[in-house]
Amino acid sequence: MKICVLGLGYIGLPTALLFAAHGADVVGIDVKQSVVDCLNHGNLPFREPGIEDLYREAKERFVARTEPEAADVFLIAVPTPLDPATKVSDLSYVKKAAGTIAPHLSEGDLVILESTVPPGTSERVVIPRLEKNGVAVGDFLYAHCPERAIPGRTLQEMTENSRIIGGYDRESTDRATSIYQTFVRGQIYQTDTRTAEFVKLMENTCRDVNIALANEFAQLAEECGINVWEAITLANKHPRVSILNPGPGVGGHCIAIDPWFLTENSTRCRMVSTAREVNDSMPNYVLHVARSLLAGIRDPTISIFGVAYKGNIGDTRESPAFKFIQLAENEGYAVRCHDPYVEMFPYPLMDMADAATGSDCIAVLTDHESFRTIDPAVLRMRTKFVIDARNILDHEKWAGHGFAVRVLGDGSSVQPVPLGEIMPSASLYSTDTARSIASPSPPSISLLSPNGREGFL
Repeated sequence: MKICVLGLGYIGLPTALLFAAHGADVVGIDVKQSVVDCLNHGNLPFREPGIEDLYREAKERFVARTEPEAADVFLIAVPTPLDPATKVSDLSYVKKAAGTIAPHLSEGDLVILESTVPPGTSERVVIPRLEKNGVAVGDFLYAHCPERAIPGRTLQEMTENSRIIGGYDRESTDRATSIYQTFVRGQIYQTDTRTAEFVKLMENTCRDVNIALANEFAQLAEECGINVWEAITLANKHPRVSILNPGPGVGGHCIAIDPWFLTENSTRCRMVSTAREVNDSMPNYVLHVARSLLAGIRDPTISIFGVAYKGNIGDTRESPAFKFIQLAENEGYAVRCHDPYVEMFPYPLMDMADAATGSDCIAVLTDHESFRTIDPAVLRMRTKFVIDARNILDHEKWAGHGFAVRVLGDGSSVQPVPLGEIMPSASLYSTDTARSIASPSPPSISLLSPNGREGFL
C-alpha cells in the first residue's frame, strides 16, 4: 500500500512514520523545502519522545517531497489556524491540499482528513475540491479521523488512544478503520463524517470550559481569602467532581483554538465563548498580580520562567506567555525570558541566572518539572518577589531565602487570616499520590518583605 501524507508537522510526520514502520510505502508532502531536505538527509524538524527511533525504523519506506503523487491513500494533516481578528477558521491549507490531491485521485482511492475543522467542512469544502477532476465521491472513498495526541506524548497517544473515524459511507469507514488498525492499539469507533468533526471539537472545548471554571474559582478564592488549591483538592474528593488546575491561560493549537471552530457559525453559543474569554484573560490577571507587587519600584523588571504553553516540552504555540509579555512591556516593565526547553522564540531567551539577576519579580508561567527543584539561593534578584502561576515551587524553601511568594488562586496569602482557623490537617495531602500541587505551604504565610517589614502578601 502506498500512502501520501500531506503536512509533515507535529501530527503529519509521526503519522506518516507510524504507517511506514508498519509496512506501508509513505510519501510525505510538505510545502517547506527546508523540511523536506531535513528529512531526506536523515534529520528531524522537531523533537518528540521516541520519534528518532521511529524514524530509523521507518526510513526505508519513507521519503519526503514537495508535491503529491499517485497513491492508494491520501491523508491530509495540514494546519487549520484561527484568524485572530475574526475568530474564524482559516481553511486555506486544507483547501490547497484537497486541490493538489484531485489530479492524482483515482477510483477506489481513499482520502482521510485528520486536520481539525468546523462541522460540515468535509461536505462543503473538501469533497467538492476533490471532485474537480471528474472522480466523484462514492467512486473514491472519504473519511475524517481527527488526531488525539498531545506534544510530549504524541507517539504513545497515537498508538494507544481510541480513535473516531467518520466515513462518507460504510465502505469508506471500514476501509479507513482497517488502515488505522495497522498501528492503533486503542478502540476504533465508527460514525459519520460530520459527527467525527463535531466530536473532536467537543473534546477540546470540554477541556477549555473546565479550565475556565478552575480559573474563575481561583479568582473567586482570592476574593474570599482562601486557597483554591486546597479547596480543589477537597472538592475532588467527591466521587462525581473532577476540577482541573487553574493557571496563567491556555495554549497549544487545540484547546485555545478549537472552541472557536465549533461556534463560528453559531448564534446560540454562550458558555463556550465565555470560557474562551476567561482563559484568554488570565495573562491579564497574572499581570494584575505583578502590578500589585511591584507598585512603587522604579524601573521594574519581570523574569518569566517558562514560555512553552505546557510543561516539559518546547512548544510555544498560542502560549499565554506571548500575551503576558506584550502586556507587561506595554506597561513599561522590562521583561526577560527563560525556558530550558524552548530553542526558538520571538523574544531573547536567557539562562536562569542571567534572567533573574537584578530582576524584581519572577513569574512562573510553565510547569516544567525542572522548575520544582530550582535553588532560590543562586538567584541574585534586586527585589525578591515570585508569582507561582502553576503552583509548582517549594514555597517554604523560597520563603526561607527571603522571597515573597504569591500563588495564583491563594487568597489566604493576600490578606491576613487567623492561621488556626484555616490550617489544614496534617494528613490532608499525604494520601494524594497524584496531588496537583507541589510542597504545600501553610495557607497563610507571614513573610519578610524586601523592605524589611513583616506582613502578608
